[in-house]
Amino acid sequence: MRRFDNLDDVWPAGLLRRLAAMVYDGLVLMAIWVLVGFVGVALNGGEATESPLFHSVLLIVTFAFFAFFWMRAGMTLGMQAWRLRVQGVEGNPLSLPQCLMRFIAAVFSLALGGLGYWWILIDGERRSWPDIISDSRVVVLPKRPRRSR
Repeated sequence: MRRFDNLDDVWPAGLLRRLAAMVYDGLVLMAIWVLVGFVGVALNGGEATESPLFHSVLLIVTFAFFAFFWMRAGMTLGMQAWRLRVQGVEGNPLSLPQCLMRFIAAVFSLALGGLGYWWILIDGERRSWPDIISDSRVVVLPKRPRRSR
């Protein structure tokens, strides 16, 4: 099984850094949703799509976005910008079931006013509900040393 490197140089991510990455990823997701919306309108003969099927497609596309990045490199675009990585507790990339559990827990956490993320402030290991449920951790990566010219 593949493992990430730098396991001794990482530390648990705090709430503000995670929220900043979520905002960044939210902007990327909005662009993807607009693209999916354009396709949906084109396939619907120019009419707006308000169907449950369309909303299901948006949910699946959102999950696919996160699962792809979490399984591949452990970080979405927003997480890269803030030097965050999600990993299993042993330092391995997430599996598809872990991604699904993490995604479902994140949806519920956000639906409850972010309560699952506020949990970071009281958990001794800085874990959110998605971390706990998916048996994963979000860590901060060390800064890369600057290259000399």
